[in-house]
Amino acid sequence: MTHYAIRTNDLSRHFGAVHAVERLTLEVPGGIVFGFLGPNGAGKTTTIRLLLGLLEPTAGRAEVLGFDTRTQADEIRHYAGALLEHAGLYERLSAEHNLEFYGRISHLPNADRQARIEELLTHLDLWERRKETVGTWSRGMKQKLAIARTLLHRPQLIFLDEPTAGLDPIAAAALRDDLAGLAAREGVTVFLTTHNLAEAEKLCQQVGVIRQGHLIAVGSPEALRAQRGTPRVEIRGRGFSQPLLDALCARPEVLGVDQRPDHLALQLREGAETAALVSLIVGAGAQVEEVRRENASLEEVFLALMEQER
Repeated sequence: MTHYAIRTNDLSRHFGAVHAVERLTLEVPGGIVFGFLGPNGAGKTTTIRLLLGLLEPTAGRAEVLGFDTRTQADEIRHYAGALLEHAGLYERLSAEHNLEFYGRISHLPNADRQARIEELLTHLDLWERRKETVGTWSRGMKQKLAIARTLLHRPQLIFLDEPTAGLDPIAAAALRDDLAGLAAREGVTVFLTTHNLAEAEKLCQQVGVIRQGHLIAVGSPEALRAQRGTPRVEIRGRGFSQPLLDALCARPEVLGVDQRPDHLALQLREGAETAALVSLIVGAGAQVEEVRRENASLEEVFLALMEQER
């Protein structure tokens, strides 16, 4: 039987005439990384605030870790962690003293607190720099420490709002790897929002797509690519003449052709056979060096969903 960390039923939140979240029905299994995707103003942050019991829903209901968000918000916040707009760090304190402060607030016993601080800082490669003042650190290091703060009291669920926003690619990749490792090792459920769709594709076991407060798709990245995207064939080589391109465009299984130097990309109908198209290309005198068939990326699926809803 599937254990759900989050369950909502027709959850809604209105701010006057603005319907920030509208009839959201969602189930997030426990122990996974779940990505909540959508453009600015789609309702992602409002949803997190509803799930944490920081906002009262206009209609509908939600359960988080088995607790009702209307009546048991304190219990939810006790067993969950959250990193939203602000890191919540004291920049004049050291990394160690920041975690020490939050550990005391969480009423962690002294021995457990010290062991937990060392464990998290070690896993995040910050232990050797624990005595340094946080204000001297890079943005990426501060974000790692903020995530350690979020995990300090061993929550069963953590909410992360754009955890890699503003980080350079190397720092973002390192933090993404840290999150994946921590989620697996800690056994927590991670609910994160992100605009980085490549990140969501690599990190998340399931994603939900929201637009103007409405949930428009949910499933694994692989399932969404298979259901919403169209297959594509990437062909590298030379000699892609205009008559060949015209012949490919005339094929009923080919939905689109994109040519760049030494590169040909064919967008296909579902079920189209690749072999016949490669034979046509070779027969026209082109030199084929590599053929790769793949489904659309999550980013392409996301953009198609946005266009469809528009």
